[in-house]
Amino acid sequence: LAPDGEEQITAFHLPGDIIGFDAIVNQQHKSFAQALETSMVCEIPFQTMESLSGDLPRLRQQVMRLMSHEIQADQDMFMLLNKRTANQRLAHFLAHLGERYHDRGFSGSQFRLSMTRAEIGNYLGLTVETISRLLTKFQKQGLIRVDGKFITIVEPKLLKDNQDNGVAVS
Repeated sequence: LAPDGEEQITAFHLPGDIIGFDAIVNQQHKSFAQALETSMVCEIPFQTMESLSGDLPRLRQQVMRLMSHEIQADQDMFMLLNKRTANQRLAHFLAHLGERYHDRGFSGSQFRLSMTRAEIGNYLGLTVETISRLLTKFQKQGLIRVDGKFITIVEPKLLKDNQDNGVAVS
């Protein structure tokens, strides 16, 4: 929550994601997590992780990779919010979400959006109306198929072109 009480969504986590790196510096989380689906969470106290990382170099390397990935994802998000059009933001969000599902062994081209259009808009700095309008536009362009909360990426290359260059497809 922002100081004024307004909620700002900073990430959507998927199965297997590790969260909570923000509390390492001062043992206090700057944010909170809310499950959008039935979830299982495994809490590992930092002291335990620190101790195990000292004994297991491969674990330490993996934790460092995960932290680096999180920093990189945050930097990518700053660029997305500050330098990209609404079209590019949503195209990136859908393509990246598909890649993340694929990396976890799920379909990267057909998936369910657990979040609402308003939550996607909050995350991308766009209104719910803009998200709905762009989903409809992408569907009319043949980039995606929308069926309620289910998304099918029909043209991954064109969606990626849209994400990278803001290419408008007629």
